[in-house]
Amino acid sequence: MLNRFVCCRIYMDYNATTPVDPEVVRVVTDALTEAWGNPSSNYLPGLKARDIIYHSRDTIARMVGGKAADIIFTSGGTEANNLVFHSAVEHFRKSKNSAEGGTNSKQLNGRGSLPHIIISNVEHDSIKLTAKHLLKEGKADVTFVPVSKVTARVEVEDVIAAIRPTTSLVSIMLANNETGIIMPIKDICQRVREVNKQRAASAPKILLHTDAAQAIGKIRVDAHELGVDYITIVGHKFYGPRIGALFVNDPGTTTPVYPLFFGGGQEHNFRPGYDMVYCVMGFHAAELVSSNLAEYEAHFLDIRCYLEQKLLAVFGRDKIRYNSHFPGSDILPNTCNVSILGRGLQGRRVLSTCRRLLASVGAACHSDRGDQPSHILLNCGIPYHVATNALRISVGRSTSHEDVDIVVEDLRDTVEQLERMN
Repeated sequence: MLNRFVCCRIYMDYNATTPVDPEVVRVVTDALTEAWGNPSSNYLPGLKARDIIYHSRDTIARMVGGKAADIIFTSGGTEANNLVFHSAVEHFRKSKNSAEGGTNSKQLNGRGSLPHIIISNVEHDSIKLTAKHLLKEGKADVTFVPVSKVTARVEVEDVIAAIRPTTSLVSIMLANNETGIIMPIKDICQRVREVNKQRAASAPKILLHTDAAQAIGKIRVDAHELGVDYITIVGHKFYGPRIGALFVNDPGTTTPVYPLFFGGGQEHNFRPGYDMVYCVMGFHAAELVSSNLAEYEAHFLDIRCYLEQKLLAVFGRDKIRYNSHFPGSDILPNTCNVSILGRGLQGRRVLSTCRRLLASVGAACHSDRGDQPSHILLNCGIPYHVATNALRISVGRSTSHEDVDIVVEDLRDTVEQLERMN
């Protein structure tokens, strides 16, 4: 059953964050009351805490097609992403040192012996800024593969063309947070694995990572079907609390993991620190996803299609530009990125006015912050004057046709007001 959240707002920014599902709130409250003990202890509250952690780990694993031992809890998606990059760099260094005593390390690539990382130019900041930091500190070389301006996707051949003898990690998001475009991760992984089979024994294995923060809870995500080594999981994107997890295919055995910090040995020493049982239990949200994904996905698609039809009906094709529609590309079922064009609707003015009006009726949607349009939209080939007017509207499990009607009508009133002023 779809949950209807009692709320005074019409919220349409679900790609940013989601409310915690009431059933998850209940489970977390029970954990706070009954499972407050140290999970390493043998008294009852500690045993309950340990059981909760195991159950949550198993639930998350099943949601992404893995097993309980593949899940490492983190504070959020940012930490999970940083853990992947750190592990890739460390794995390269250790592999290089062990290959023939490290004597041929500089022969791996004419540019030197730094690990090489490939990401796209539309990644989340927790990927992009981590890669830039490694580049700035001289710890890695980085290639930012541009997405196609036709499909807004990372194209498989462009990733393969960027591979070097020193490439140690390919990290491409599963779905873009602004456009909703779904990337061809399965095809990329298949091709990279073929490259791995052909590499010299002295060359490091290319590790494969996808940040699935925006995809989980909206579309099916299966680690083994995709062929990835790592998947970043973010609870607050699918009606859980603000906690993260990292799927690692057989961590420490098939896939390397090197901790960012050290402590009491929790998470098999991959991520030490006392487990926040109440947050971990919040991953009961994963069980809801596993049980209801088909229903959620159908609802999202129905509401998004209704939203897009309503926008066209109210504004007409001359004024509406969908920034998430690209030929040959699939998009998340809940995501609509749209610009409203016309006389007097220039740039930040229309966005700021729309934000003020929507806030006055309790509506919330997303627009780019600052004085410049989204670099992601520009990188996807959206013209500057169109990208400047972009609004991302992302619907959720409780969004109704009536909510859409109210928001679109208020947008129309705002646009008419701006046009009268000009």
